[in-house]
Amino acid sequence: MSFLEGLPYAAGRQLNLDFAARLVAACRTGCRPCQATLARKVVAGHRPILAVLAGAVYGLELNSGAQHSPAVSAATRSWSPLARAAAESGDGTAAFTAVEEMDEAHAAELLDDALDHWAAGGAEPDVLRIVDLDTQGDLAGWADGEGVAPGPFPVTETGLPPDPDGVPRYGVLLATTRTPDGRPMPMLTLECETAGAGLADLRRRTGWQAWDARTLPEVDVDWRLRVDIATRSLECIVRIQSDGWGEEPHLWDASETVTLPETFWDLLDRAQHVLVAGPVTDAKKESEVQRAAEVGELLAVVARVSFS
Repeated sequence: MSFLEGLPYAAGRQLNLDFAARLVAACRTGCRPCQATLARKVVAGHRPILAVLAGAVYGLELNSGAQHSPAVSAATRSWSPLARAAAESGDGTAAFTAVEEMDEAHAAELLDDALDHWAAGGAEPDVLRIVDLDTQGDLAGWADGEGVAPGPFPVTETGLPPDPDGVPRYGVLLATTRTPDGRPMPMLTLECETAGAGLADLRRRTGWQAWDARTLPEVDVDWRLRVDIATRSLECIVRIQSDGWGEEPHLWDASETVTLPETFWDLLDRAQHVLVAGPVTDAKKESEVQRAAEVGELLAVVARVSFS
């Protein structure tokens, strides 16, 4: 349960992680008497635990609709926007103050709603673990793009060359991340190469959801990373049309055949999926990826790897 200490909802208060672990374990094993006993103790004297257990659920974007949901209590509907605000700002003061000031009846309602998610596995610690971006070793120096010809170029507001044929273009940088259960996973970061590339273009062309670099995005089987087995190289990133026949215009194509580092190829082979995220202006800087995620300017998807 140590990941709870990294969440903002307790506003820096000390957490009894052992107590939190016992309560979650009681939920997941279906021991209702244990859950009821421990929950009463949380409501009466462990409000920081209540705040983080509830915030870990209702701070997630996927639960942003809780404030309008008739399936949860009034206490949860009124508190969930504070959890979302804390998740976005990193400041959990308002969220914790609201929990601290709740009467026991409302606090019990909030905790009961949150524990339903914990019991169902919807807010497992593994899912909520912060993703560890990693560009170590020989993966960091490999990049390939659409092959924009050298300048001189007309001056653009972004300082990037204009879009060839009116089509914004991206480069990719190899990286690795980790799944919630700690397994390594391949990642491609999309870097803007021409003036039209950016958040608006990528959102229009992909429909990917905003990514906060904390939880893995959903798998979208329509998106594929095509790789060539013979040369062990990347070919393209493409979306399969909804009818299953044909492909939409490629998001990215390799301009030349470049053999992947053995470690990255082996990782693709094991994972069979890849995290694709962007856009950034300097994909070689992990801080740039984190910055874009923090300000809501990063989109991502987990795509399937298609070997041919």
